[in-house]
Amino acid sequence: MQPATAPPTTATGTPTGTAPVIEVADLRRSYGDFEAVRGISFEVHRGEVLALLGVNGAGKTSALEVLEGLSPASGGTVRVLGADPVRDRAEVRPHLGVLLQTSGLPGDLTAGETLTTWAGTLTAPRPVAEALEQVGLTGRADVKVRSLSGGERRRLDLALALLGRPSVVVLDEPTTGLDPESRRRVWELVQGLVAEGAAVLLTTHHLEEAEELADRVAVMREGRIVLAGTQAEIAETQLATIRFALDDDAPEPPVPSGVEVTRAGRRVEWHTGALQPVLAGLLAWAAEHGVVLRTLHARAGSLEQAFLAVADGTHPAVRTQQEENR
Repeated sequence: MQPATAPPTTATGTPTGTAPVIEVADLRRSYGDFEAVRGISFEVHRGEVLALLGVNGAGKTSALEVLEGLSPASGGTVRVLGADPVRDRAEVRPHLGVLLQTSGLPGDLTAGETLTTWAGTLTAPRPVAEALEQVGLTGRADVKVRSLSGGERRRLDLALALLGRPSVVVLDEPTTGLDPESRRRVWELVQGLVAEGAAVLLTTHHLEEAEELADRVAVMREGRIVLAGTQAEIAETQLATIRFALDDDAPEPPVPSGVEVTRAGRRVEWHTGALQPVLAGLLAWAAEHGVVLRTLHARAGSLEQAFLAVADGTHPAVRTQQEENR
């Protein structure tokens, strides 16, 4: 449930009454006869993060390349700040910060020289020293790119993406190769961008990253968006799990209607869409009968569960989409 002070939203958590910064409608992207992106639609507004999730080959990067203005769409429309990012690239580019999966920076330039060179192409770049400090590379300004570690090069890529103070930020796997401390620093940077009103589109394989940063999530599979909504809405598509073990002489608890049960010996799992009342009933029964529920653990449905179910094709939304496409 949204707090009383929150702005009104659509069914998938998108703020209403505000013009989207990124608009993608029925986007398609083909390579010859292979359709990598098969009609996806989403929006991103100012001051929010949309995480685009999916296993390798789901079509995420192919979609981003159109949005970044690197490739034309095979069908559908993409708008960034109301403009076509391919046709109107000169209009969109000053407002767009892009972090690609790989950048191929010249190895002979230092980190500082790389930023200075890129700053010369921008209208109002950050000072180079500020950009280096922002990503924790102040002490590496005079180190050549080829001598930087993989994580340092990734942070330099991010500094380049943010150098022009963009209002629209596209981050394709931004924390690949980073240690936990550096990853947290990147998260803080993204949160700062959002607080300043930037619209952020993020892809990641780290579900913890999506949970930390994303206001909304879209999960792709085989070129299509299968699930979309807030994290809570997506998590609610999965059953909660209650695990416990019974002593050999303990009676069996009554199983509530609608609860799925799996067991291995005296170890029991209940799967339910109503975690709180089912758990409360189980605890009340155990107290009444003096039963100890060993190793009791209760977990609500999660974004991770939903993601994995989409990835392996067991999520009901995958089957529904497959039936619709027949």
